[in-house]
Amino acid sequence: MPAETIDRAAALARCGGDLDLLREVAQLFLDNASLLMFEIRKAVDGRDAPTLARAAHTLKGSVANFGADAASKAALRLEKLARGAGPGGEMPGLEEALATLEAEMERARPELSALASQLPAADSI
Repeated sequence: MPAETIDRAAALARCGGDLDLLREVAQLFLDNASLLMFEIRKAVDGRDAPTLARAAHTLKGSVANFGADAASKAALRLEKLARGAGPGGEMPGLEEALATLEAEMERARPELSALASQLPAADSI
C-alpha cells in the first residue's frame, strides 16, 4: 500500500476536530487547486514570474493545511524559482519543478477527494 500523501490527523486538528468542516475545506481546496494549477501552468508557459510566484505561494499554503509535505515543497520550489527569475523570465529547472508539482498534486488528489466525500470514523483518523 502506498504511503499517505496527506496527514489526516493534522488536517482534522487544523479544523478544530470538526469533520464536516474538514470535508468542506477539502472540497474547496480541490475546486481551487485545479484553478491554481491552471494558473501555474499558464504562468510557466508565459514565463510570468510574478503570477507564478503568487499562485505557487497560494497553493503551497493551501496544500500544507492537509500535511501534504511533498506537494507543499514542490510548490515552494516553484515559488522560489519565480522569485529568483532572471531577465526575460529565465528560471532554470522550471519545467522539472512543474512536473514534480503536478505529480505530487496527482498523488494527493485521491486522498483529498476521500476527505471531501466521506471520512472514516474519527477514531481511525
